[in-house]
Order: sequence, then structure tokens, then C-alpha cells
Amino acid sequence: MTDDPQAYINDIAEKRGYVLDYHKVMAKNDFPVLQAANHVVSAAYLDERLLDRKTKELIFIVSLTVMRASKGHIQSHIRVALDLGLSAQEILEAIEIALPEAGIVAFQAGVEAWREVVGAEGIEPQVSVHEGGSGV
Repeated sequence: MTDDPQAYINDIAEKRGYVLDYHKVMAKNDFPVLQAANHVVSAAYLDERLLDRKTKELIFIVSLTVMRASKGHIQSHIRVALDLGLSAQEILEAIEIALPEAGIVAFQAGVEAWREVVGAEGIEPQVSVHEGGSGV
């Protein structure tokens, strides 16, 4: 890592495959705090240890779903998981783990984030029904 905020943001993008808005804002407005937060994330998520990157990415997707993180944040990790070679179905199966622990509302948000990224479609009813929406 570097002490230049722009180079630091570029490095985050290369290592993670995404950059969040707070990364950009903190790089410009409180760079030392961004660096400190990034050290924790690197140790827990980016650094090679016992769990491989694919496993960590699935855990991140589930934890973000359970915590009801923003759709964009969940989607950034879904995109990285796909880039790492995980299938859309593997990612959905991970999101499904959120259902019993976090409930239907968190689960629906995770599924909606996943659906938009992978382009999944559903089956429409053939009977008259009120539209229920995405649940999000």
C-alpha cells in the first residue's frame, strides 16, 4: 500500500475488484482512518489464510445480506464472486442461508440483489393476482 490517496484507491480497486463510495470519500477527507479500516478488512478478508477467496466472498455476501446492507454493496460482492468463478447458483445457495437466521425480509433483499446481477427471471402466475413486487 501507498501513502498517496489516489494510488491507495487504485490499489483497493485492484485487490477487491470494487470500490465503495465511502472508500472514495474517506481517501479524500480522512485518509488515515481509511487506511486503518482497510488494514482490518485486509486481515479478515483479503489476506490469504486458511479460507480461500471464494469462500470468503460467499461469507461476505451472506453477512451483508443478513445485515441488510445496501443492494449495491451486496451486488459488488456478487460480481466479485462471479469473477472468481463461483456460479450464480452457488451464490444463491449461500444467500439462502440467510433465510432461517435473518428472516424473509433480509433474504428477499439478498435475492433481489442477486437477481439483478445475474439476470435471473421468475415464472409468472397464469391466474389473476395482485402484484407483490420484489419485497424490498
